[in-house]
Amino acid sequence: MENQNKPLIIRTIEGKKEERIPIWMMRQAGRHLPEYKELRARNKSFLDFCYAPAAAAEATLQPLRRYDIDAAIIFSDILVIPHAMGQFVDFKEGIGPVLEPIREITELRKLDTSKIITRLNPVYEALGRVKEKLNSEQALLGFCGAPWTLATYIIQGKGGDRNDAKCFAYQNPQFMAQLFDILIEALAIHLDAQLKAGANAVQIFESWAEDLSDLAFNEWVIAPTKKLVARLKELNPDAKIIGFPRGASHRLKLYHSQTGVNAVGMDISCDIFKTREEIGNEICLQGNLDPFALVAGGEYLEKSVNHILDCARLGPHIFNLGHGIVPQTPIANVEAMIKLIRG
Repeated sequence: MENQNKPLIIRTIEGKKEERIPIWMMRQAGRHLPEYKELRARNKSFLDFCYAPAAAAEATLQPLRRYDIDAAIIFSDILVIPHAMGQFVDFKEGIGPVLEPIREITELRKLDTSKIITRLNPVYEALGRVKEKLNSEQALLGFCGAPWTLATYIIQGKGGDRNDAKCFAYQNPQFMAQLFDILIEALAIHLDAQLKAGANAVQIFESWAEDLSDLAFNEWVIAPTKKLVARLKELNPDAKIIGFPRGASHRLKLYHSQTGVNAVGMDISCDIFKTREEIGNEICLQGNLDPFALVAGGEYLEKSVNHILDCARLGPHIFNLGHGIVPQTPIANVEAMIKLIRG
C-alpha cells in the first residue's frame, strides 16, 4: 500500500509527521455516550455484548458518528483472551472482572490456545462489519492486554491492587515463564487475526506497568512484550503496533527501543517534552491528556490541549488521552477539545 493511500493514523504511526494531527480516545466507545448505554441495556452480560458482532460493531461506530475522529477501536475487552483459553471469567456489576485464579503450574494446562480463533470469531466478525463502514482516512484499531497485565488477572482472579500477583511472580519464576509463553502465543494469534479481519493497527495495553522495580519491569514487561511483538511480526510482518505501558512514563525510551513497537502511548504523568527529547523526533508518540481535564472543560482543558499540541509540532503525534475516557465526560467538552485540535 502506498503511503498516501494509508489512513492518517497509520502514516503517523509509521513516523510521518502530518500537518493534521490524528485523534482518537481510549474507551471512546462506551459509557459516556447515551446511545451506548441504550445499546448495553439490550445485551444480557458484558461478555455477551463483546461476543455479539452486530452490537460490538455498533458500539465501535457510535463515537465516529458523533465526533470528528480518525480511528475506531473495536469494542471488546482484554480478558476475552483468558476466557477464550478456558479460564472462568465474569463481569460483576459494581465489582468488575472476576476470574477463577490459576496459581499452580499443573493448572496452566487449562489454558488452551488452540481454540482462540474459533471462540473469538465474533470479535473478528465485528471488525469486518466496522471496516465496511469506514472511509479511507479512518483507521480501525484492534488491541490486547499485555502479557504481564493479563498474568495479574489470571493469578489474582481480579484487577485492582497487584501486590499479590507481584509476590507470587517473585516466588514462582518457572510458573511465570510458562504462563508468559502461553500468553505470548495466544496474544500473537489474536492480534494477527484482528489485523487479518480488517484492523489497520493494534495497541498493546500494559495497564499495570506501574510500581515495578527495574528488574521486574525488564522481566515482566519488556521481555514478554518484545517476544510478543517478534511473534506477531512473524505472523504478520507489516503489523503496526502501539505500545501503552501505563505508569511507566520514565521508561518510555527503554520500552520503545527494547520491545520493537512502532509507537508509544503516554499516560497522564508523562513529561511529554522530555519524552520527545529523549525518544527523538522520528518516533510516533500518543497521548497524554488527563481524562478529568476533559471532564472539567473550560480554560484548563484549552490550556492542556494547547500544551500537547505544542509538543505535537515537534514530531509525529496521535492526540489521545493518558487513560480511558470516564463515564461522566460531557459530550460538549469532547466536541470542544476536537474543535481546538482541528483549529
